[in-house]
Amino acid sequence: MKYKIAIVHTTPVTIEPLKNLLTGNVPNCEIVNFVDDSILPELIENNGDITKVENRLTQYYQFAEQVGADVILNACSSVGEIVAKGQQMVGIPIVRIDEPMAEKAIQNGKKIGVVATLATTLDPTITLLKTKSAVLNKEVELTSKVVNDAYQRLLVGDKDGHDQILADVLTEMAMEVDIVVLAQASMARVVATLPAELQEKFLSSPELGVERVKKTLEGLLTK
Repeated sequence: MKYKIAIVHTTPVTIEPLKNLLTGNVPNCEIVNFVDDSILPELIENNGDITKVENRLTQYYQFAEQVGADVILNACSSVGEIVAKGQQMVGIPIVRIDEPMAEKAIQNGKKIGVVATLATTLDPTITLLKTKSAVLNKEVELTSKVVNDAYQRLLVGDKDGHDQILADVLTEMAMEVDIVVLAQASMARVVATLPAELQEKFLSSPELGVERVKKTLEGLLTK
């Protein structure tokens, strides 16, 4: 059976990595991308007020349903909180890419660090971790850091500078906590450059999110 998967992005950076992950894990799937790179700059400008972009996001979910998608993957943690409302407006499942990551972090650690390069992703990620902590009835200690310098390097095209700054922060954080949650999917590649003994401490959303998409599709098949 061929599945159609719609992905809603707020940056073109996530298009190719998620396409590769999905085609590798869900054979014979068709991917439709909806990209709106105006959302993150607007959230930065308005201090993360997602109500200003909510209508736009829910429209993309509706477009995805209209083109015949079987499932939607919301690829941006900054707007993850809109998924619950969007799910009430469409008749197909919406997977929040960072939800499985948050669940695994709570299940496997007590001291959890959260690292972001964008302030707009930090609060939604921490809120999600607290929600999962309550659902799983497990107390955790959260610590966080926004690496704004790394994001500024990326804005001027200095990818290597971004990666080096982030690698230093991630290494330091990994020494202090049980698990480090990466608040943005785009940060995952930096973990591969760290010492092997540290890499197992990090959780990122792409692989776990794609695995949730696969399980969601399998669930539809059994209905």
